[in-house]
Amino acid sequence: MLQLSDLHAFYGKSHVLHGVSLEVEPGEIVSILGRNGSGRSTTVKTVMGLVNGRGSVKWKGEEILGHKAFDIAHRGVGYVPENRDIFPKLTVHQNLQLGEKGRRKRGENGSQKEPRWSFDDMYQLFPRLKDRQHTEAGVLSGGEQQMLTLCRTLMGDPELIMIDEPTEGLAPKVVELVAEFLKELKRRGLSVLLVEQKLTIALEISERCYVMGHGRIVFEGTPADLRGNAYIRKEWLEV
Repeated sequence: MLQLSDLHAFYGKSHVLHGVSLEVEPGEIVSILGRNGSGRSTTVKTVMGLVNGRGSVKWKGEEILGHKAFDIAHRGVGYVPENRDIFPKLTVHQNLQLGEKGRRKRGENGSQKEPRWSFDDMYQLFPRLKDRQHTEAGVLSGGEQQMLTLCRTLMGDPELIMIDEPTEGLAPKVVELVAEFLKELKRRGLSVLLVEQKLTIALEISERCYVMGHGRIVFEGTPADLRGNAYIRKEWLEV
């Protein structure tokens, strides 16, 4: 579904990614792990067209590297940024409306089909958002804003969603809510590329994981493989 091959990325003259290759299959949850500064966020930003890169990023077999972010989103790739990027002066419900792709979209055979997610789904996933649906998003707590960003991206009905550090800076109870949200995505068969520092969550929900260090992939395998590899954990993950 998503395939990165020999991906390099740059911030100005700074060479940040050095030949990253990874893939995500339909219905699969894949985590990118690593310390801060390892290149994890840059990887998903490059896929989304927000950072200049060279190499190859293929979506369903078509090259999308260098495309605009809105085009990549229209193709079915969702992105939840680490900084959330909510619209502070709009209400919770209005933020969700902005994410909405449309009540119907065309399937591969040209037929109309209902989107996978609805407003009711969002409010069932996070009842707190329902309670706050008429509240301006700018006055929400950090945890509530994270919930809103996750749901707004889902309202675009992506086939794959890339989520950058969804539990960063959140209270333990909110972290539990986000973890349940990720499990629901898994139950519904959505493909997920997750950037996460909390190993417990990432290893619990992922089919496969990659570990990054210094802009490169230094490990690829299953959660069981990573649990059994003390060297990789000590060298590239543990503080």
